[in-house]
Amino acid sequence: MTAIKHALQRDIFTPNDERLLSIVNVCKAGKKKKNCFLCATVTTERPVQVNVVKVKKSDKGDFYKRQTAWILRDLAVVDAKDANKENPEFDLHFEKVYKWLASSIAEKNSFISCIWKLNQRYLRKKIEFVNVSSQLLEESVPSGENQSVAGGDEESLDEYQELNAREEQDIEIMMDGCEYAISNAEAFAEKLSSELQVLDGANIQSIMASEKQVNTLMQLLDEALKEVDEIEYKLSSYEEMLQSVKEQMDHISQSNDLIQLSNTNNVKLLEEIEFLVNYLDLSKGHIKALTDGDLSSSKGIEACTNAAEALLQCMNVALRPGHEELHAVRQQQQQFRDLREQFARRLTNHLNNVFVQQGHDQSSSLAQHSIELTLPKHLPFHRDLLRYAKLMEWLKNTDREKYEGLNKNYVDYISRLYEREIKEFFEVAKIKMTGTSKEGKKFGLHGSSGKLTGSTSSLNKLSVQGSGNRRSQSSSLLDMGNMSASDLDVADRTKFDKIFEQVLSELEPLCLAEQDFISKFFKLQQSPALPGSVVQTDSNEVDGGYLSRPHNLLGDKFSVPSEKEEASIIRSMMIKVFRCIEPELNNLISLGDKIDSFNSLYMLVKMSHHVWTAENVDPASFLSTTLGNVLVTVKRNFDKCIWNQMKQMEDVKISKKSKVGILPFVRGFEEFAELAESIFRSAERRGDLDKAYTKLIRAVYNNVEKVANESQKTPRDVVMMENFHHIFSTLSRLKIACLETERREAKHKYTEHLQSYVIYSLGQPLEKLNHFFEGIEARVAQGIREEEVSYQLAFNKQELRKVIKEYPGKEVKKGLDNLYRKVDKHLCEEENLLQVMWHSMQDEFIRQYKHFEGLIGRCYPGSGITMEFTIQDILEYFSSIAQSH
Repeated sequence: MTAIKHALQRDIFTPNDERLLSIVNVCKAGKKKKNCFLCATVTTERPVQVNVVKVKKSDKGDFYKRQTAWILRDLAVVDAKDANKENPEFDLHFEKVYKWLASSIAEKNSFISCIWKLNQRYLRKKIEFVNVSSQLLEESVPSGENQSVAGGDEESLDEYQELNAREEQDIEIMMDGCEYAISNAEAFAEKLSSELQVLDGANIQSIMASEKQVNTLMQLLDEALKEVDEIEYKLSSYEEMLQSVKEQMDHISQSNDLIQLSNTNNVKLLEEIEFLVNYLDLSKGHIKALTDGDLSSSKGIEACTNAAEALLQCMNVALRPGHEELHAVRQQQQQFRDLREQFARRLTNHLNNVFVQQGHDQSSSLAQHSIELTLPKHLPFHRDLLRYAKLMEWLKNTDREKYEGLNKNYVDYISRLYEREIKEFFEVAKIKMTGTSKEGKKFGLHGSSGKLTGSTSSLNKLSVQGSGNRRSQSSSLLDMGNMSASDLDVADRTKFDKIFEQVLSELEPLCLAEQDFISKFFKLQQSPALPGSVVQTDSNEVDGGYLSRPHNLLGDKFSVPSEKEEASIIRSMMIKVFRCIEPELNNLISLGDKIDSFNSLYMLVKMSHHVWTAENVDPASFLSTTLGNVLVTVKRNFDKCIWNQMKQMEDVKISKKSKVGILPFVRGFEEFAELAESIFRSAERRGDLDKAYTKLIRAVYNNVEKVANESQKTPRDVVMMENFHHIFSTLSRLKIACLETERREAKHKYTEHLQSYVIYSLGQPLEKLNHFFEGIEARVAQGIREEEVSYQLAFNKQELRKVIKEYPGKEVKKGLDNLYRKVDKHLCEEENLLQVMWHSMQDEFIRQYKHFEGLIGRCYPGSGITMEFTIQDILEYFSSIAQSH
């Protein structure tokens, strides 16, 4: 082991400036045994670093290589497994636990003891030793006389240093001077001893020679101490004198501090007085404007506004601590509060008078506006009141109670004015829709609660001249089917459409203008601003004045409402101001529906357009909400109109003595679709119409089939064919996208019933011939070969000739002529399907002729039997019959 230790020191650790202190031969516990060495080393340079190194023998040779190294300070626990029983196993706890099995217990104990010593000497962190014999650790402790013995190896190892080059050179020179030192070590030692004695003697003589100099030095020191004592005495006297000077200077400094403090206090007092005088002083002009200012003229309003702003600035001054304790400040604040109360009361009374006066002035022009079917414009009134907008904001921020009182009074006055104007406006609209007011009573029109003032008689005369007498129309698809275009009174519907549009066009700007005025006059935000949006303000509100920022003068008495709450206040005011608009609109819609149920189409388009426009401007506005509610009523009326048409279709009864022709509700659907398409041509949304189309066309289809089944005079196929042909033509012409499937279905039904009627009708002119050949086909279907059919008694050649002779050309032509007359009786003239039907019968007759000729050729080959007329004869028969009629 010693040889291995020296080899490791030389080959591995000396090149790295490390000294090997202990070594143990180990292998990993529990695995295939591969021996290696754990070495405890220290670096030769300071600061000393202690390492545990794993050294393994190389696989390619006999030399050793360094495999892994751990710093000893990273070692947490040394576990010897058993303190009482000898066990070669032990664990080292670094970043993970390494389990080792030593080759001998002595090497294990020696290695653990070395680790313990290194820990005690170099590391601040104490490693935990577990299951280690206390005797082993005690033996490692150096104490008393045995200290050099116990720790000899470690200390000698620690103090051992290799000779440097100069030391080696000096030793070589010395040994060269004593060549016999190697051969005669005793003589060399004696020479060294004698030289050492000579050096000691020289040292003693040198010390004895310096004793005199030492005595001289001691004298000098004594003299220096005396000088120091004298200097200390002088310093003490100087210090006493300086102390008195210091006391005098402290007194002077204290006096200067008092003077400076007095000056500072005077400056601060002056600043406070200037602050109070500058910010708590209201000019006499402002006071006069607040107490006696003219609130009627523009200059007076401007002066009052400036004075109110100045008063607000004075009241909003942030007083410093202690200011409120001053009597003058309290007196000035009380004066400000009195001025505020007095001016707020004056402003409130004046605006209330303005509201009342404006209501009286506005009512004088009602009759003229009513005759023209226009609503009075409130723009001059709004323009006059907007001069007070800044004062209203001042009142809103200073006296919430008076502000809300003005709000309520304005709503009360203006709502009564609007109610009177709007009701008279709607009364005129109703009269223009129905003609005279007498005829209007037929529809339940009894006038508004407030009768027309001024010139009701002239208004009625104007309505009579413009409208003339007209009757009420409760339209249906059946009525439309029975009327001519002139009977539909298109002019009346167009006039109703214009009147309804005029009503909505007058109401919309009126509501928007009033809402905008309320927002500006009462300083309310119309709708909450979206994140990142910029709220538009007046230019004079952004100049740094008090109106550009909120104030709360009353402390906790009221809180400034949020933008969302202000938008809700505007909606609430608009609902109160225009509380009569929605009922009046609903009454007008009901009247229009009574006049003509198809007016709901016009109203649906117009109302949808205005709702769409209002939602684009402000989805949460009063106008948008109100029109949306009314639109729901219009849609209900429209749905009710469609339901009534479907109900009337189901209740339709046809005459049993006359041919059916085109059913009234089929023609009515055509005219309804034409009317609806002309109305909805420019509509933004037509979803309701598309749904109505689908319901109506289904009802038409079902009831056409129902009538066809019940028809006694006209064959079912003719009823189905003519009506579905008419429907197909209508849908193809109007090109209604949502009914494309129904259009194809109508074409299919028309073609199907046309073919069915042709086949059914053609069986009658050649009835016996048809029955004969049907019998032949039945025999063939039973399994009889075609060429053997002629041997059947009922179908021999003689029977065939007999049947053919019954249908000479003249008889065939006569039969076709009778068929033409019968078909002509079945078909209606207005649909003009006779020629189409006759051409289809010609094609079918030729097809049957060719089929009969083919059967004769196959079943009676070589008989020479043929029909007594040819295809050319058939074409001439059909052509001559068509031309003769």
